[in-house]
Amino acid sequence: MSDATLNVTVARKWNEAQDIYGFELVNADGTSLPAFSAGAHIDVHLPGGLIRQYSLCNDPASTQRYHIAVLRDENGRGGSRAIHDRVEQGDALKISAPRNHFPLAHGAPHHLLIAGGIGITPILCMAERLFRADEAFNLHYCARSRARTAFVSRIAASPFGERAAFHFDDEAQAQRFDIAATLANAPTGSHLYVCGPRGFMDAVLAEARRQQWDETRLHYEFFGAVVEQSATDAAFQVRIASSGATLDVPAGRTVIEVLAANGVEVLTSCEQGVCGTCLTRVIEGQPDHRDAYLTDEEKAACDQFLPCCSRSRTPLLVLDL
Repeated sequence: MSDATLNVTVARKWNEAQDIYGFELVNADGTSLPAFSAGAHIDVHLPGGLIRQYSLCNDPASTQRYHIAVLRDENGRGGSRAIHDRVEQGDALKISAPRNHFPLAHGAPHHLLIAGGIGITPILCMAERLFRADEAFNLHYCARSRARTAFVSRIAASPFGERAAFHFDDEAQAQRFDIAATLANAPTGSHLYVCGPRGFMDAVLAEARRQQWDETRLHYEFFGAVVEQSATDAAFQVRIASSGATLDVPAGRTVIEVLAANGVEVLTSCEQGVCGTCLTRVIEGQPDHRDAYLTDEEKAACDQFLPCCSRSRTPLLVLDL
């Protein structure tokens, strides 16, 4: 993963909903920004040295600007507070070029888009693209309350507004989201796209699998993951292939922390096993994968892991560093 490559200016900052700010980013030199596809995200370098991923939520047909929307999380790791409190209209920022780990499966007979909370950001971009491509889709957007829901007026006023259904936790039972019924009633061959809080996504995906949806029709992106820790976590060692240095990784410390403490720098971003920025090749040993980035097949190969969250099943991991 490369470091930031684009210098942008915050052309606009606005209050989109309760605890949610929107940001419009334009190229600092006034030229177009790199094209992107629906579902793409950018890395944003924030005050204090933080790097966070945010999905692009404007129509991908537009390359004059990028739009992102950020939910303030008081219990998070500081990224949302930094962009809410310390980034203002007119400020300069560094960002990466867009990357997409959550693409649309164009040509599917139908697309079922499901968003929970701020997970609407990539899903809205998908709806814009599917409408332009004249592909069949429906959008379900679940949120705690109308006041906390981003882009309500934009979706309602859009040409695909009649394909969108809103579901609020604090309103009438009849409009609540019924996961099982929504999936069961989807047209044959539908592809499912889901983004939102981890528990919400887990529930949607678990129901899809219970209804025997094929994995190839399930598309999802985690904003954040719970980094697993266990009382049974054991200490192990990592060896740096280039130098032969062998480092102890005690229970309760991550490989990234130990590497940094010993002067070995690995680029990190989310530090939750979601973004893949710190992906490192494993030459020897068996990783204990705890990320939400690698596929099951990639994990089974045991030749790479994410040192921000994963550990080792063997006493030693030899890393290609």
